[in-house]
Amino acid sequence: MEISNDLKKYLDKAETLVIKWPAKSSKQIIVLEWLSTKFDSGKFYTENEVNKILNNHHDFEDLALLRRELYMKNFLDREPDGSKYWKLK
Repeated sequence: MEISNDLKKYLDKAETLVIKWPAKSSKQIIVLEWLSTKFDSGKFYTENEVNKILNNHHDFEDLALLRRELYMKNFLDREPDGSKYWKLK
């Protein structure tokens, strides 16, 4: 995924970590789309594995927000009990 100027505003200089959460929903989607590229299609993840991937790609201390938003915006899906996650987009 090419990193747009809009996305760069929310990443560190190395373009490897999300350092702040956008206020606008349209910008949040850009960040979520980038984060979703860190997951493989067709693979199932435990919640701990999802957390580890997200922790490797953000630096603003709100892991639950990222996991929830990836799910709510249909980038990831999960079992109702949260035991298994997978990439949708």
